[in-house]
Amino acid sequence: MRKQAVVVVVSTAATVVVIAAVLRQWKRRKERQWKQTQRIVRKLARECATPVPKLWQVSNALVSEMEASLASNDITTTLNLLVSYVASLPNGDEKGLYYGMNLRGTDFLILCARFGGKNEPISDLFREEISIPSNVMHGTSQELCEFIAVGIAQFVSEHPPNDSDTPDKQKKLGFTLSCLVDQAASASASTSASKWKTFATATDDAVGKALVLDINQALEKHGVNMHVYSLVDDSIGNLAGGRYYNKDCVAAVTLGMGTNAAYVDSSQSVPKWQGPSPKSGEMVISMEWGNFSSSHLPVTEFDASIDAESSNPGSRIFEKMVSGMYLGEIVRRVLLKMAQETALFGDVPPKLMVPYLLRSPDMAAMHQDTSEDHEVVNEKLQEIFGITNSTPMVREIVAEVCDIVAERGARLVGAGIVGIIKKLGRIENKRSVVTVEGGLYEHYRVFRNYLHSSVWEMLGNELSDNVIVEHSHGGSGAGALFLAASQTQNPES
Repeated sequence: MRKQAVVVVVSTAATVVVIAAVLRQWKRRKERQWKQTQRIVRKLARECATPVPKLWQVSNALVSEMEASLASNDITTTLNLLVSYVASLPNGDEKGLYYGMNLRGTDFLILCARFGGKNEPISDLFREEISIPSNVMHGTSQELCEFIAVGIAQFVSEHPPNDSDTPDKQKKLGFTLSCLVDQAASASASTSASKWKTFATATDDAVGKALVLDINQALEKHGVNMHVYSLVDDSIGNLAGGRYYNKDCVAAVTLGMGTNAAYVDSSQSVPKWQGPSPKSGEMVISMEWGNFSSSHLPVTEFDASIDAESSNPGSRIFEKMVSGMYLGEIVRRVLLKMAQETALFGDVPPKLMVPYLLRSPDMAAMHQDTSEDHEVVNEKLQEIFGITNSTPMVREIVAEVCDIVAERGARLVGAGIVGIIKKLGRIENKRSVVTVEGGLYEHYRVFRNYLHSSVWEMLGNELSDNVIVEHSHGGSGAGALFLAASQTQNPES
């Protein structure tokens, strides 16, 4: 019995030693993995850093690209600034009932509102969203125009002008197109809608003019006494809305799933323009700034992989770093690298390998989570990726990655805004208002704050009051109304 007892004791002791050794190895492995996780985060933070000198490099590079693009059509630049066919912007005196529409991929928005003139509020605002059937979207432009005209005719019959609106006078119908993101994740955006985006940026060519003609013929066929003058990007519509409320509004930025900017320049600053100069001396320019690229942009391996796997590699680099379509995807790729190299979530979650599964609203929710132990982060990880075993430390890492990616994107947008104001020569001695539209700016509070602070940091206390960045007026698509008002009442349009 004594021998057996000794054997049991020795055996138990050996087992304890083995277990202790295994635990030490597991602990050391976890410590190594955690250190590697932190190294990945620190490297990401370094590569995404946007100190003020870096922001000025980006801003100056943007100005150089703008000037080169405006100088000649023969100069190769990453930007292709487009002179809009909008001959005038509102001045705040517009009166009457106006209609507008905003085409956005798989649906369109029709609006109407009554303008009261100087210092009077806008009233009787109505809006209706209409989905476009897939067979229409994949059909001819004439079929799409017919469908849109029928919807507009019905809307006008439900919200008709009154006797004081002089219905015998043909009005302009404001027509804007929202940013369409051209990459693999946007499968819902049909090729037909992408064509419309192309037409909107080339209304001086035969194809664009033919499309405007199709729209106007369809409107006439269905008894709509309105006329489309041109198709423009909704950033130009937002600029029109900003100018209606404030004569100092010189630029507008769209920050949603995609991004663009528009601004007002003097006709003398556009040497490549060969047409007649507007009487106002101002020209409305669509920047298509999503295409901007520069060696000064803080591009990481994650940005490079997104670009390489997109349907347009080498294009729209700026958009892929700052817009709502891509911010969540950048975060997902960082988390996937951690999961694969440091077992951040244990086994690699299968859903974490699905591209574009993390949307920017969910990223914003995790980023802005102030709850104890980041409970919102925990909920989102479970809901989106099926991760059920995250610790508070892991959630802290996830929130930090969101912060790094969002801060970089917002500050780059701020640098772009400062670049526009610098191009106009308005930083030091003029007050400039920039209006911003889009869910990324409106709903992502931390992103918005980072954007504002970057402008302030770049300009400093003495000059920062000269540049005011504010949310657009009227909501999504409302810019079409302001364009309709200005183009109807201004004889130049």
